[in-house]
Amino acid sequence: MSDPTPSTSSTAAQPPAPDQLGASPAGDGSTRFVVWGPRVDRVEVVLDDGQRLAPLERDARGYHVGTVADVGPGDRYRYRLHRDGEPAIDRADPASRRQLDGLHGPSAVDDPDFPWTDQAWNGRPLRDQVLYELHVGTFTPEGTFEAIVPRLPELAELGITTLELMPIWQFPGERNWGYDGVLPYAPQHSYGGPEGLRRLVDAAHASGMGVVLDVVYNHYGPEGNHLDDFGPYLTDRYDTPWGQAVNTDGPGADEVRRFAVENAVRWVRDFHVDGLRLDAVHAIVDTSAVHLLEELARAVHTEAATSGRTVQVIAESDLSDPRLVRDPSVGGYGLDGQWLDDVHHALHVALTGERTGYYEDYVGLDDLARCLHDRFAYAGRYSPHRGRTVGRPAPDVAYERFVVCTQNHDQVGNRMLGERQAALLDLEQRKAAAGALLLSPFTPMLWMGQEHGETAPFQYFVSHTDPDLVEAVRTGRRREFAYFADQGEAPDPQAVETFERSKVDWSLRAAGDHATLLEVYRELLRWRRELPAITDPMAGEAEPTVHGPHTLAFTRGVPGRPETDILVVVHTGDDPVRFTHPGGFELLLDTADPAHDGPGGTVVTVDEARTEVAIGGPASLLLRRR
Repeated sequence: MSDPTPSTSSTAAQPPAPDQLGASPAGDGSTRFVVWGPRVDRVEVVLDDGQRLAPLERDARGYHVGTVADVGPGDRYRYRLHRDGEPAIDRADPASRRQLDGLHGPSAVDDPDFPWTDQAWNGRPLRDQVLYELHVGTFTPEGTFEAIVPRLPELAELGITTLELMPIWQFPGERNWGYDGVLPYAPQHSYGGPEGLRRLVDAAHASGMGVVLDVVYNHYGPEGNHLDDFGPYLTDRYDTPWGQAVNTDGPGADEVRRFAVENAVRWVRDFHVDGLRLDAVHAIVDTSAVHLLEELARAVHTEAATSGRTVQVIAESDLSDPRLVRDPSVGGYGLDGQWLDDVHHALHVALTGERTGYYEDYVGLDDLARCLHDRFAYAGRYSPHRGRTVGRPAPDVAYERFVVCTQNHDQVGNRMLGERQAALLDLEQRKAAAGALLLSPFTPMLWMGQEHGETAPFQYFVSHTDPDLVEAVRTGRRREFAYFADQGEAPDPQAVETFERSKVDWSLRAAGDHATLLEVYRELLRWRRELPAITDPMAGEAEPTVHGPHTLAFTRGVPGRPETDILVVVHTGDDPVRFTHPGGFELLLDTADPAHDGPGGTVVTVDEARTEVAIGGPASLLLRRR
């Protein structure tokens, strides 16, 4: 029998890690510096434009630590790295919390002392959320955190509950989607830095809205990435489509994982954010017994509980794997939710007929019915596009834990020309898509401007300073879209014009089809708030029925409360359709109604036993049991 007593050998335990990576002002005019750099023999803090050097002490785990007098918020610094036999090099702090002069400038000490006014804000459950994804740089003409604040009241009045910001980590230059971020602790300087982000979050909470950050723990950007000078943050054992993978399970992985987990916790603790969207977690390879995602979710939830708030961790994943949101007690990772792109793909194919790329795996509304039943369109089915079987069913997982959309930054921006729905679908199709999204039991997410039918494209843009990297990005985009040469030339990612043409035009929402679409969104969101069958935690399973290739109907209600039952109908075809559904339902909303500048043509005939529905063209209908 083995000895159950844990080993107390010195070789079995590591000394404790220092608190708080980066530069932490102590409040007495000094600042504590902590950086992990096992590949470095000595580290000095370079201050006062190189006029002052302060040595740090190295511990057994490779941390370099020290408290330096006469250093406080706003002071710039770099780390000078010394390796025996090599010239010293100066680098920004990997955990820099502020970059006043951009990515290639020195780090700066952040002041965490902010006059928060959100003490009464506790967050909200996922089932009550309507997410709104936006890119800070193109959401307003100014492209700053501060410029978002005046837009909050109208978004809140529309029914938006939560902003989801595309990545805001420090990236090269001032134009980037954010996924090339290199210094994950520092909010982008051109957006307004840490002070601007705190003001935005505080203002959002005052407007009754939460803020979710899109964070990237699967890779770090190429330009300005000096992590390898400090330690084994990255690994060649795995790869990602965007560069080296993060070292989650090799030598030194404990400290690399700490770098990510502490970063996640800091957004909750120091910036009061209400959730994190984890980018492409299928690209995080981790063979550890406790996956990084589980460790990170546990730490975030612990921090949220300490502050008495509700904070969600939501994954982007293409694996169709419910393990992400299952509890660790049954082998899951304990995340709160995950993106479900299947809903977008199903509706896109149903409305456009496009079947290229990954759309070849989808046929339309049949796939949406599968999502309602199994939560995934691919729940153990063979995928022709991938050439293998994908996913597993998860009918026991609540609908609210799946975030769905009809547009997002990927599905728009990864098209060669970055076309939005307004360039692909007519008004009636877009209204029908809005109904399918907002009347579904899943958690909906809008993409900035879609509520008014934004016509500006959202194209891929960067502002790298390395000419070789700029040309590599240009060449990569041309190669990626060579198949679409008949559509013209792919926009130049480095050109300022590509960025400028991607900005939202807020003047559109005041008139014409744009105002009509906005009102349809407003009414759909009102019904979503009011009907228990959509968001009540006691609501039962949706029961879908497909009526031909272009029509899906589903019912849902709260068991034992038949008066809550609803019937949702989505019709994506141009041809008329007629069908009968059991039970008597009265019409509440028709996206094709002339009241919404639609063509009409919908007829609902009701008796106690059945409801006959006739639809003349693309539309979504909402009916309630009589």
